[in-house]
Amino acid sequence: MNRLTLYTNPMSRGRIARWMLEETGQPYEVVVLDYATTMKEPAYLAINPMGKVPALTHGDRVVTEGAAICTYLADAFPEAGLMPEDRAGFYRWMFFGAGPLEAAVTNAALQVVVPAERRGMVGYGSLEKVVATLSGHLAGQPYFLGSQFTAVDVYVGSQISWGLQFGTLPADPVLADYAARITARPAALRAKAADDALLGPKP
Repeated sequence: MNRLTLYTNPMSRGRIARWMLEETGQPYEVVVLDYATTMKEPAYLAINPMGKVPALTHGDRVVTEGAAICTYLADAFPEAGLMPEDRAGFYRWMFFGAGPLEAAVTNAALQVVVPAERRGMVGYGSLEKVVATLSGHLAGQPYFLGSQFTAVDVYVGSQISWGLQFGTLPADPVLADYAARITARPAALRAKAADDALLGPKP
């Protein structure tokens, strides 16, 4: 009745959700969907009308959006230690990742230039400001919430790691050190191996 099922594609943000599931230590099933076909079929649209992944079902509950999935799993399985007592810090940085960081990186990748006098309208100001905020916060501490690894590090850390890897975030030594630390975790390595295996052998 409380089965966890992840709907995903290895070329998607579903990688974040899989890593989070691995961190919880809970058993889960995976349904791999294709962007052009199964993701747009009625059976899946009944789960996520947006026709995108990831989505998570936990029994009869449905959760979509990466930040929401990570937060839900941290709350549902407190024994995993991924939801800190510092809820204020948790929500602050989780939604910083879902808001300013996501928007700034996406706009930069699309070459959307926000005029200096209009930066107050976009919420994040500038990509440089976002990077400086992240780097300043992580300087001198291993994780977003100090010494405790949490779901924030899965969600926001994934965005930082991808941004550095694909060049959508500028090189920053603090962020690079942080990314190397979190992606070396056993759960992160298991999740990466499982998703990479779905891509098939490299040519």
